[in-house]
Amino acid sequence: MTTVAFIGLGIMGGPMAANLVKAGYDVVGFNRNPAPVSRLEEDGGRGAGSIAEAVSAADVVITMVPDSPDVEAIARGDDGVYANAQPGTIHIDMSSIRPDVSMRLAEEGHKRGIRVVDAPVSGGETGAIEATLSIMVGAEEGDFEEVRPLLEAVGKTVVLVGPPGSGQTVKAANQLIVAGTIELVAEAIVFLEAYGVDTEAAVKVLAGGLAGNAILDRKATGMLAREFQPGFRIDLHHKDMGIVTAAAREKGVVIPLGAAVAQLIASLRAQGDGALDHSALLKLVEQLSGRERPSPAREEP
Repeated sequence: MTTVAFIGLGIMGGPMAANLVKAGYDVVGFNRNPAPVSRLEEDGGRGAGSIAEAVSAADVVITMVPDSPDVEAIARGDDGVYANAQPGTIHIDMSSIRPDVSMRLAEEGHKRGIRVVDAPVSGGETGAIEATLSIMVGAEEGDFEEVRPLLEAVGKTVVLVGPPGSGQTVKAANQLIVAGTIELVAEAIVFLEAYGVDTEAAVKVLAGGLAGNAILDRKATGMLAREFQPGFRIDLHHKDMGIVTAAAREKGVVIPLGAAVAQLIASLRAQGDGALDHSALLKLVEQLSGRERPSPAREEP
C-alpha cells in the first residue's frame, strides 16, 4: 500500500485526503490546526504530530497550503519535507504558487534525491469533495506516470502540461480566466436585475448557449441569493492575481482586462471582504452601480 503524507487539510486538502483514503491509500495527515487531522482519522486516515513524522516513511508527500512562502517553509525547513523524507520520495505540491518557486523547489528537491511535481487544481471545494478536480501537472514524464493513479483518485481531468513549474503557469492562466468570468457574470446579473428580468430563467438560458460556463453552472445560484460562503476566498484569488500579473509582466505579456479585474478583487479585499467567496465580486458591481444591498453577516475566516 502506498503511504501518502498529506500536509494541509483545509477546505480543499481535507476532502482530497479523504478521497485518497477511500481509494485505498494509507494517508498520514498533518495540519497546523489539529481539528482537520481528527476528521481525517474519522475517515480512516492517520494523524501526525509534525511534518517530519508525517513524511519520514511516506512514498508520496502532498502539500496543499495557501501561498509560496508556506510551501517553501514546509519543503525546506529543518522539520520539513526535504530534510526528513526518504530519497526517491515524490513531493506533489498541489497548492497554487509562483511558477518560479515551483521550479526552484524542483531543483532543490533533485539535489536531495526528492522528485518534485507541481499539480495545482481547479474545481473548488465541490470538485475536491466529489473528486472531479482538474489537475494541471508540471513534472518529468516518468514521475507523472508514477503518480497519475493517485491524482486520478482526486481529480477527473489530469493532464501533464510540461516540466516542473508548468502546472503553476497553467494554474495562473486558469485563475485569470476564472476571475474575468466571475466579474462578467456579476455584471450580467446586476444588469439583468436592473431591468427586472427573471434572473433564474435568464441564467438557465444563458448557461445553455455560447455564454455557458462553469461559473454560471456552479456560482450563479449563490450569487443570485447573495450567499458568499467561501469555496475559494477573495484573499486567495487576490494572491493568485498577483502571481499572474507579475508573471505576465516578466514575459512582457499585456493583460489589460486581467489587470482591471485584479484591481477590483483588491478593492473588495480592502473593504474587508477577503474571507468571502470570490463570487462576491457581485457586491462590488452593485456598489459601483449604486445598487448596493445590505451585507450579510460575515463569518470569521
